[in-house]
Amino acid sequence: MSDHNTMNLTLHVWRQKGPNAPGKLETYEAKNVSPDMSFLEMIDEVNEDLIKKGVEPIAFDHDCREGICGMCSQVINGVPHGGQDRTTVCQLHMRTFKDGDNIFIEPWRAKAFPIVKDLVVDRSALDTIIQAGGYTSCHTGGVADGNTILIPKPEADYAMDAAECIGCGACVAGCPNGSAMLFTSAKVSQLAVLPQGKVEAATRVNAMTEALQQCGFGNCSNHYECQAACPKGINVKFIAKLNREYLKAVFE
Repeated sequence: MSDHNTMNLTLHVWRQKGPNAPGKLETYEAKNVSPDMSFLEMIDEVNEDLIKKGVEPIAFDHDCREGICGMCSQVINGVPHGGQDRTTVCQLHMRTFKDGDNIFIEPWRAKAFPIVKDLVVDRSALDTIIQAGGYTSCHTGGVADGNTILIPKPEADYAMDAAECIGCGACVAGCPNGSAMLFTSAKVSQLAVLPQGKVEAATRVNAMTEALQQCGFGNCSNHYECQAACPKGINVKFIAKLNREYLKAVFE
């Protein structure tokens, strides 16, 4: 039994030595877990116990642990980032679980995200899409000169809502098709409505859409799982915006 203020949990963690090695779920006990811990702190303690026992620790991605970078990409009980509203794994607290729970922890599952080791996947395909977008050729001059390009607040708000995407890949992991349309559409949309992004708008959307397909991502079929899984609440309206931008680039 756990102490009054702590929990004992059973973890079923995906373990895989490398990209081409077979993987399977391994079972570990997480004992005396404080409800105030973050999910990653809980894994840290489990790893400390594994190291003491001579067992290789669980490999997982993390960086800021503040919900900023999105590196803590894990599917918890079948849901990317654990299923809490607008929450990354590092912001998920153990108080959402109860004593005796079984927790299944897996990596992102997508063709375009090959597993590196355990819970770590290669998400460089998202970088490939960004790189395909290229640059903007606007000239802002000095800091003060940037304020001479006036942008209406609705457009600025729209662009900022799209720019909130942190590129974690939860949308891909949540999509039954493994699509990166929400990610790509957010990156296209944040520039499409701004004057600085209009010069290369047509070439950008064509190049990013082509990169999306070449990287092995699936197509969007409007399941809305991407929006539900997104820790920043990126709206599927941006996918519609990407489609409009693509049609303009092709037919105008």
